[in-house]
Amino acid sequence: MQASLKAIPFSFHRPPRFYYLLSSHSLSPFRLTSPSPFSSSSSSSQWFGFLRDAISSSDLRLGKCTHARILTSEENPERFLINNLITMYSKCGSLTHARRVFDKMPERDLVSWNSILAAYAHSSEHVIDSTEEGFVLFRSLRQNVVFTSRMTLAPLLKLCLCSGYVWASEAVHGYACKIGLDSDEFVAGGLVNIYLKFGKVKEGRVLFEEMPGRDVVLWNLMLKAYLDMGFKEEAVELSSAFHKSGLHPNGITLRLLDRVSGDDSEGRQVNGNDASEIRSKNQILTKYLQGSQYSSLLQCFADMVESNLECDSVTFVLVLSTAVRLDSLALGKQVHSMALKLGFDLMLTVANSLINMYCKLRKVGYARTVFNSTSERDLISWNSVISGFAQSGLEVEAVCLFMELLRCGLTPDHYTLTSVLKATSSLSLNKQVHVHAIKTNNVGDSFVSTALIDAYSRNKCMKEAEVLFSRNSFDLVACNAMMSGYTQSNDGDKTLKLFALMHKQGDRSDDFTLATVVKTCGSLFAMNQGKQVHAYAIKSGYNLDLWVSSGVLDMYVKCGDMKAAHVAFNCIAAPDDVAWTTMISGCIENGEEERAFHVYSQMRLMGVLPDEFTIATLAKASSCLTALEQGRQIHANALKLNCSGDPFVGTSLVDMYAKCGSIDDAYSLFKRIEMRNIAAWNAMLVGLAQHGEGKEALQLFEQMRSLGIKPDKVTFIGVLSACSHSGLVSEAYKQIKSMDRDYGIKPEIEHYSCLADALGRAGLVREAEKLIESMSLEASASMYRALLAACRVQGDTETGKRVATKLLELEPSDSSAYVLLSNMYAAASKWTEVKLARTMMRGQNVKKDPGFSWIEVKNKIHLFVVDDRSNPQAELIYRKVKDVIRDIKQEGYVPETDYTLVDVEEEEKERALYYHSEKLAVAFGLMSTPPATPIRVIKNLRVCGDCHNAMKYIAKVYGREIVLRDANRFHRFKDGKCSCGDFW
Repeated sequence: MQASLKAIPFSFHRPPRFYYLLSSHSLSPFRLTSPSPFSSSSSSSQWFGFLRDAISSSDLRLGKCTHARILTSEENPERFLINNLITMYSKCGSLTHARRVFDKMPERDLVSWNSILAAYAHSSEHVIDSTEEGFVLFRSLRQNVVFTSRMTLAPLLKLCLCSGYVWASEAVHGYACKIGLDSDEFVAGGLVNIYLKFGKVKEGRVLFEEMPGRDVVLWNLMLKAYLDMGFKEEAVELSSAFHKSGLHPNGITLRLLDRVSGDDSEGRQVNGNDASEIRSKNQILTKYLQGSQYSSLLQCFADMVESNLECDSVTFVLVLSTAVRLDSLALGKQVHSMALKLGFDLMLTVANSLINMYCKLRKVGYARTVFNSTSERDLISWNSVISGFAQSGLEVEAVCLFMELLRCGLTPDHYTLTSVLKATSSLSLNKQVHVHAIKTNNVGDSFVSTALIDAYSRNKCMKEAEVLFSRNSFDLVACNAMMSGYTQSNDGDKTLKLFALMHKQGDRSDDFTLATVVKTCGSLFAMNQGKQVHAYAIKSGYNLDLWVSSGVLDMYVKCGDMKAAHVAFNCIAAPDDVAWTTMISGCIENGEEERAFHVYSQMRLMGVLPDEFTIATLAKASSCLTALEQGRQIHANALKLNCSGDPFVGTSLVDMYAKCGSIDDAYSLFKRIEMRNIAAWNAMLVGLAQHGEGKEALQLFEQMRSLGIKPDKVTFIGVLSACSHSGLVSEAYKQIKSMDRDYGIKPEIEHYSCLADALGRAGLVREAEKLIESMSLEASASMYRALLAACRVQGDTETGKRVATKLLELEPSDSSAYVLLSNMYAAASKWTEVKLARTMMRGQNVKKDPGFSWIEVKNKIHLFVVDDRSNPQAELIYRKVKDVIRDIKQEGYVPETDYTLVDVEEEEKERALYYHSEKLAVAFGLMSTPPATPIRVIKNLRVCGDCHNAMKYIAKVYGREIVLRDANRFHRFKDGKCSCGDFW
């Protein structure tokens, strides 16, 4: 008892881990210089010493570093070192690394097999799957190793105990007999213990009698099993045999012998005064527990232990309940240890409390171990462990336990059925449980019927859910399940109708109700109803609930009312990462990208860490703003938060770099993503296409196919876009045929748009027109717009006029149609037609979208429009433009005055071209950035032909790389050439 007393600390924080080994050995994976003991001359005994230190301190980092040094300094490490590596990884809790070392061994001896089996046995205490994998490994051992030893059977016995499978124990017993180890005291003792734990007392007794030597521990196990199973006569007979054995009893033996001669229902014999005092103490403990006075309860328990006052099962149940209330696994484990030492662990009430404690503290592996080791189980035992697995999201394990319960002949109650229904997402299994509930008359139970409604709702089987709902009481939980199901089934109108009915009948709502309803309002863009729900939440006090307030915020964001969203957000007392991310995402979706970064800054100042979705959302904001430096900062944050390897984050960052004009950074990051999903490949393909890297995009597509990754519709948009931007017409035809033939993907309007665009860029405007007319799909305005632009470049005014007519039929208010038509006529010097197009535009009250360009310098955006003089440095900028025009004219630049849209003198036409917004932005970039650094400019419209030509000369003369993103694509100007190959 004294030992147990000192093992109970009442401060529940874990002491900090002391990495003395790292400091004493100067061990670091990045600093392995002398005087480190990890020198190349270290012998195997030195390596073994470090592994032993790692094992004794459970220091996985030290073990991994030692492993790394062994591999780099030992060409062929000795087998005993490799065996100890397996043991080290096992003891440090990394079964995966242990198995990896074992699988890579060129040769294995019996010690190797024993080590890996011991690793699986050690892991089986916490991970259920380890038991079956351990048995599979043992079968492999029998095929590869002739001789085994007791050290082989030791981990097998532990695997049997943790698995709960009687057949496995019998198989190991048979194998022990076969190899002559059945009479070994260690093996036989282990088998006796397993048989007794599984309630196989008869088999355990037979083996017990056959053993040549039996210690007092084994006698205690046998005697306790008889007493717990109610075999009084056998217990008396065995106690008599013990007295004749000549062994000295220990404290546990004496208590068991008292049970044999007494009639204590709990299996404990204490005098009347002690029993009375224990009852009195338990009443005090109960009072403390009910009053949430946990410190007082634990102090009282400590006093009981200190005074050597015997505890009973009620005491243990009360203290274990306290461990659950305090969420203290450390306390629970210590009480479990005491129960084991005092023999209470096999008492049903204590065992059930242990199972419940481990389940509530999210340690279901421990709970399963206790469950497996309990010889007697009632329905509470089964319900506790099934519920534990269900709440931990372990669907398969929960269902398997349910099936095992049925095989044992037990009848599940409403609690069992409810737990299983919550655990499984399988519709077929839910239906089987429904049938079982009907057979056992549990379907009328409110908990079971509500769980069935919820199960059917989760599977979007709303007709079945409605039938059950109509037959049962109109309670809140059932209503919530129905509303959640309607929302998930995209039938939000029914959610709102049911909520209105609840409100009309005066039924109360809770936080789940209001969060579900307000979310539905957001999905339906029903802001008026959403505001009413918000008002109801304020009136009922639920507006302070984080779940409800986050739902209100999401509703306003989806409905586009950012002013109300900001007010709702500011009313949340302590926003979590979800609320912050919703606010950031809402800013981006509603065109407030710069404000999104401001919100993110506030989030970090409040100490809230972003998650993967937040980082990906901010990467999207950087893309929208084409703010490369902001994007780089977000990438740096992802690295610090160790989430850059997340496929979702990685894909967003690749897309960000591509859209911000840094395709090299995008490709570099893409190659570092370990788990590339189809979205990552698509982002890289589209990025290369937009940058005019058609051949590289096609090579990447072939690499993707060679890896067995099946392309989707978006993939082919990227591939066809690459063909379009690179003038690869024949390749575009080939790919659009391959879609249906090889992958069963029917080309959609977006794919035909890319093909038509490829034809137009290649000068085949008539063929592009025929393609549009022959399509079974209805042509989109964007197709006609792209073709009209091609007609303007090719000077085909006849086709252009027809295309413009059809474009205006689709979108009469589209300003780009009039502008493109007017530009086409101006390029052909048809000024009468130009005037007519402008008159038509005014007649339709259509205004031209103003063209503007911007450039980011030192984290600040500088905006320019044609002939813009609003910049504080306007005089210097215009002087720089004149210098640039002079320099590039000397290199051979000739202004393309066809792009001037007014009928004036040639000199005036040239001057009008000089001060286009993109030229002003580039001139500012030349002034404001260091020599040889890239200049990145964004334009909201399509870059004009003269500016495109001028950029090639500027890049050549000034030795700069200029990245210009217009409305259609990226242009990378370098050494007098553009990445588009002049197909733009």
